Amino acid sequence: MIRLGLCCIFRDEPIKFSTTTAAAIGRMARPLALVKLSALCSANADALLAALKFCAKHGIGCFRVNSQILPIKTHPTAGYDIGDLPDSDAIVERFRECKTFAEQHHLRTCFHPDQFVVLNSQRPEVVEASIRELEYQAEVAEWIGADVINIHGGGAFGDKAKAIADFAKSLDRLSSRVRDRLTVENDDKIFAPADLLPVCRAAGIPLVYDVHHHRCHRDELSESAATEQAIETWNREPLFHISSPLEGWSGPKPARHHDFIDIKDFPDCWRHQKLTIEVEAKAKELAVMRLKNDLKKSNTKKTR
Repeated sequence: MIRLGLCCIFRDEPIKFSTTTAAAIGRMARPLALVKLSALCSANADALLAALKFCAKHGIGCFRVNSQILPIKTHPTAGYDIGDLPDSDAIVERFRECKTFAEQHHLRTCFHPDQFVVLNSQRPEVVEASIRELEYQAEVAEWIGADVINIHGGGAFGDKAKAIADFAKSLDRLSSRVRDRLTVENDDKIFAPADLLPVCRAAGIPLVYDVHHHRCHRDELSESAATEQAIETWNREPLFHISSPLEGWSGPKPARHHDFIDIKDFPDCWRHQKLTIEVEAKAKELAVMRLKNDLKKSNTKKTR
């Protein structure tokens, strides 16, 4: 069974997530700033529930939650603890209602922190900020029942083996609620599946296999072998990524994402697996629903 996932935002649906900037918050007296942040967090909890209801209605099995669901939560000067906010208990309860709804409708939720989360950075302050961000997202993940917090391997910094070792070392600094959800994804420039699979196995961190990235940054593994070995790293339903190139595979920048998914880019070896496939496409909910229909049509053709 394939469960398709929608990533963070909508293209056409009037479901919006609110945010702010540290500069805007910094211009306000702190009590007023906390009131504003409380309202934004509450509105985002409502938006998340609306997003989950849309997914349930349209047969979309997974929703990726925006990293700024609690806006500027970990900013060094404008950030806050949830308990600092007026109505914090009500906000947490609203998010827990999302968990209840997701469980009732067999929906999956997950996170994919922003690119500034780099656990193997050579700058200690970046590692510290990355850990704070992961801990925050794990806190919200507990509220809503999310089981994946997916990150990239980081940089190579001129020594890929040392970079992977530094990544593994930073894992020991994470709380159990982060570790239990943490996954790592192959990227399109530095770390291919074959680079990450050893640390995944050693540390018990599942591999989120991104087939588009693998096609851009090859290793010795075939797509079917990478799929099989990635699945083996999971102790729950595996989560993978798919996207199509904006200008085709022969275009100047094949890593750029198209609005939709070309059904020819969907690996045959995935079709009969039990997987969550996040659809990374600019048309968002339209792309997910089109792929859902295309898969149904192509599967019907194959069984004739």
